[in-house]
Amino acid sequence: MTEPQPKNLPRHVAIIMDGNGRWAERQGLRRVKGHEAGIRTIREITEECARLGLERLTLYSFSVENWKRPRPEVLFLMKLLKSYLVDERPTLVKNDVRLTAIGHLDDLPRVVRRELDKTIELSSAHRGLNLCLALSYGGRAELVDAMRTLAERVRAGRLRPEQIDEATVAGALYQPGPDPDLLIRTAGEFRVSNFLLWQISYAEFVISDLCWPEFRVEHLHDALARFRGRVRKFGGLVQTDPPSTAPAARAR
Repeated sequence: MTEPQPKNLPRHVAIIMDGNGRWAERQGLRRVKGHEAGIRTIREITEECARLGLERLTLYSFSVENWKRPRPEVLFLMKLLKSYLVDERPTLVKNDVRLTAIGHLDDLPRVVRRELDKTIELSSAHRGLNLCLALSYGGRAELVDAMRTLAERVRAGRLRPEQIDEATVAGALYQPGPDPDLLIRTAGEFRVSNFLLWQISYAEFVISDLCWPEFRVEHLHDALARFRGRVRKFGGLVQTDPPSTAPAARAR
């Protein structure tokens, strides 16, 4: 695989990490073993995105719907998340990666939230890749929260309804711009699954048949190559920059 060229890279890659349980079942293992294997893939892909100089990597780590899974699996996932947040601190330091998170973070168990906040604080001065974990996250919930934020500003007299435009909405999201240029989903599924519904309006999609534990650096490179081969017109003629609302949101 040809080394990706910096000028052709997306600024922001978002990944729906699907297929951990299916991968484990195919190996004759318990589903939890798939989640453990998925952590290794997260480390590998994060390090490569940092090496390539990407600005942001957003990982769909735990959705609001995932709380409906069997309680033993949820408990294991929270334990695994806690271990990840502690164990990966040296990796974040080595690669100058800044950790952030979006979602209903107060839904997380107290001990997990404590380690999340600590890791975010420890990496806050890093200037490389922004690794954003979507935890207890839902795209519709994010939009509802954004509308509530804007409604409060209107009620307080700090915002007039006629001032609300796409840039205003984008600026009220959990972590404004840049929007994902590339969305990768593993395990062959063709759904966005309530992930970054506003932000992926102009993202290029790459679907991999591989389950997340099987996804390696060469597959990331392949997705980046496919991205480079797309013609991004944003509803108009060929251009290199997304619609004007995205830069406006980043300037907030």
